Amino acid sequence: MNSGAGALWVDVHLHLTDETFRGEEEAVLRRAEESGIAWVVTSGVDLESSERAVELARRHPGRVWATVGVHPHEARLWDEGSEAALERLAADPHVVAVGEIGLDFHYDHSPRDVQARVFRRQIRLARKLGLPVVIHSREAPGETLAALREEGRAEGLLHCFHGDQAFAREVLDLGLFVSVGGMLTFRSMDGLRQVVTGLPRERVCLETDAPYLAPVPHRGRRNEPAWVIESGRVLATLWHMEPLEAARLTAANARRLFRRADEAARTKEA
Repeated sequence: MNSGAGALWVDVHLHLTDETFRGEEEAVLRRAEESGIAWVVTSGVDLESSERAVELARRHPGRVWATVGVHPHEARLWDEGSEAALERLAADPHVVAVGEIGLDFHYDHSPRDVQARVFRRQIRLARKLGLPVVIHSREAPGETLAALREEGRAEGLLHCFHGDQAFAREVLDLGLFVSVGGMLTFRSMDGLRQVVTGLPRERVCLETDAPYLAPVPHRGRRNEPAWVIESGRVLATLWHMEPLEAARLTAANARRLFRRADEAARTKEA
């Protein structure tokens, strides 16, 4: 089987602005490129990290794209100036989505009602701007789905998918893409692999969520975008295809989801 090392993979979700990468961004991106990663999407979790994500994307056009948003952990920091600040950042052509937004009822770093209100505000903002959303949902599947239904159909990505078949079906029925990452390689995740095997191949992307959730054989280390290939190899095995084909398929899905990245690529190809 082709190792996939020369393939053009895409990492649709990571946090290159995380403090663990401070001062090493160039080296991390170089390792990713050498491993066959075509481009990555670095996600903001608050206004500061969103601004830094945009700055990184500007410095690495075509290699790094940004999303801007307020994570549910940080929803308590939302104020009346937050939406205007996000809208300003989202106007930058290097921004491909509003995110990372959503609900996290595991840690509850922000009150649940505040999380829900901020999530809905950002869904509306994304629709206003014509951008997809990147969604975080942890231990809040019903509430996440209810918000999306009630706010109206939204384009977007449910990142770090690890739900059951029923949740997957409802997410797909709403028109969302899903992305999978390091957990796909974990020995304990047979249930996830079974669900992912049956997902529509045109709606699945790959991510690392770096610096978190490093895949086997790198568990316990700081995750990097270069390692998205490890999850890609597992996905290829589940789908009974060569890694190169899985790379092309998931990269094409990423381009369909993130239209600004696709338009830039088409302009370059022309």
